[in-house]
Amino acid sequence: MKNIILLIIISLLPFSCMAQNERKSDKEKSEMKPSKNEDGEWDLTVIDTQFDYFLNAVAKPINQYSESFLKSRNTLLVTEWNSYYNSGRYRNVIESSIDYDPKENYGIKFEYKLYQVFAYVNWKYGLKMNGLSGADTTRR
Repeated sequence: MKNIILLIIISLLPFSCMAQNERKSDKEKSEMKPSKNEDGEWDLTVIDTQFDYFLNAVAKPINQYSESFLKSRNTLLVTEWNSYYNSGRYRNVIESSIDYDPKENYGIKFEYKLYQVFAYVNWKYGLKMNGLSGADTTRR
């Protein structure tokens, strides 16, 4: 009897150690959504301790961009990001989709911060995205 129980446990052990390959259901999909802060301005929260360092020490200053440049780049980058998310590419880096409406006027601060999220992912993880400006990409 002990041998049968031991045999069953040993035979089921590999199944308990297998990685999950199932995608989250539509209800469980995580999504980054812009939200308005207390001042009524659009804001984006980035939960990564190194992002603030990147924004202050590595990223080009906001005055080197125009709002129209950032909006056009963000439109391309969000599309590329969501494509990677939906296809399951770069799962270790891209954990959520981004809800971005190019018709919405988010303001230059939000557009800058969103653009820097893409530059940050390139800087930290080496993920090359086609919509990033050449000056904002890093070579590893």
